[in-house]
Amino acid sequence: MADLSLRLPNTRLRAVLNLGPKHAASVTLPSRFAHPELFAEWDDEEETSVLYVEFEGGQLHLETSSTGMEYHYHKGNGDATSSSPWPRADTSVILEWASLLAADLHPLMPELLDDVAEAAAWHDEGYDLYVCEVEEPVQLDLLEVEVEGELMTLPWLGSGEVSNDHIEGDNHPIALLWNPDGGIPDRPIAEAWLDPRTETPRTKALPGVDWDAVGMAAEEVLSWLEGIYLNHHIIPDAEGTLLTAALQRLGGLDSAD
Repeated sequence: MADLSLRLPNTRLRAVLNLGPKHAASVTLPSRFAHPELFAEWDDEEETSVLYVEFEGGQLHLETSSTGMEYHYHKGNGDATSSSPWPRADTSVILEWASLLAADLHPLMPELLDDVAEAAAWHDEGYDLYVCEVEEPVQLDLLEVEVEGELMTLPWLGSGEVSNDHIEGDNHPIALLWNPDGGIPDRPIAEAWLDPRTETPRTKALPGVDWDAVGMAAEEVLSWLEGIYLNHHIIPDAEGTLLTAALQRLGGLDSAD
């Protein structure tokens, strides 16, 4: 098992971003829905922004383009559903709030994602303040976030080369791929996934692997893979942490100091 005490210290990241108007801040969410999980992405091909809003018991996805906005719901287990997973009165407020947030987010995309990625890259280089570029004077927002320190892990000490990749299945599984000759890793030797009950990673060695050829015992490989899974799939990185803070600010879920 990975030693969770071997963590790098948390760091601070300050970023000045152009977030524009915040109409969703005028809507107060019901108290039990006051802390949604938020994520956003941009589809270049469709020129569509996608906002993901997750509450206990379900999700709301909103897609916005030049032709309008569409939305749909998901149950708590991730399955799509044609009806809201929440009571009607709560759904009305949630939908109003999320629609305003998605409408404010769309004109910021994809530049906002570019700024967030650049700020995270600056942070990784040791800089603690990033300021976005603007073409004319506008009101900007200062965000300050705490970035969790990664788990300290050793480099791969076995033979050949390894990489990891997402695979099909529930609970965000990945496969550890190996190539004994140092080429592109293409042979699965182990898997890791998220235990939905404990929110911790689980691992397993795959059958038929010659662990002597791998150069590490199966138990050592699984412990190493657990650390990789924690760093890349569980512990929030600077980019994800800052994007969450930006969406919270747009949604009126934090207060500007």
